[in-house]
Amino acid sequence: MLNLPKTKVCFKILKKYDNCQLFTNFTVDFEDMSKCEQCIVKQFNSLKALTKDELIRISGCKESRTIKKGEIIFEEGEILNGIFCIREGICKLSKLSSNGKDQIVKLVARGDIMGQRSLIGDESANLSAVAINDMEVCFIPKSEILDDLQKNNNFSMTMLQKMADELKLSDNIIVDMAQKSVKQRMAEALVQIYETFGTEENEALSVILSREDYANIVGTATESAIRILSQFKKEGLISTKGKQIIIEDVNGLRRVE
Repeated sequence: MLNLPKTKVCFKILKKYDNCQLFTNFTVDFEDMSKCEQCIVKQFNSLKALTKDELIRISGCKESRTIKKGEIIFEEGEILNGIFCIREGICKLSKLSSNGKDQIVKLVARGDIMGQRSLIGDESANLSAVAINDMEVCFIPKSEILDDLQKNNNFSMTMLQKMADELKLSDNIIVDMAQKSVKQRMAEALVQIYETFGTEENEALSVILSREDYANIVGTATESAIRILSQFKKEGLISTKGKQIIIEDVNGLRRVE
């Protein structure tokens, strides 16, 4: 298990209310965060439905892992013997197409759980997970989660609702791919990253992606993604600092056709 320092840290949690973004400060002891029953991360996923005793039991059998930027957490086709709860960092979930190109399905971050669908369906992973930056994740064994799913109806329902939300997202992606232009999809991807993950102090998007990643999100060639981003820059919708992207006109991006 990861040996965390006994110190305190202040986190900023981004919350969205209608079209506003608010940051709430949390001061947390690292030692407490290693315990599931005291970890604030659980408030953002299905684990919040577990009882204190269930969380204490899970805390005793989970494994904390440090994942470096670019490392693979799990691969498509791999048998997952548990779920991954993200304590810190961001990773991309992608699927390999028949022509050998990655399609990024979703970006997941602090508080998200990975692998629950494979767990319940008792099948191999349908997606690959790769760290975009350094991450801290907790791995919870399959046996522990299945036991709670059978005994805690509230937990089962919460997890099913989460998977229903993911199915809805998949439906929307399919429709967008069929009906919207690459330019529209790129604009929507930038807005979504801006609204979901926020910005750094220099106003740049907090998630730094390669141009190839952006291409894999919207389903186009890297050259096309570079050309569209350059066009957005000329139109004053975005600006760049190296690999960083700054949103200059979020409403303008929403109006892209």
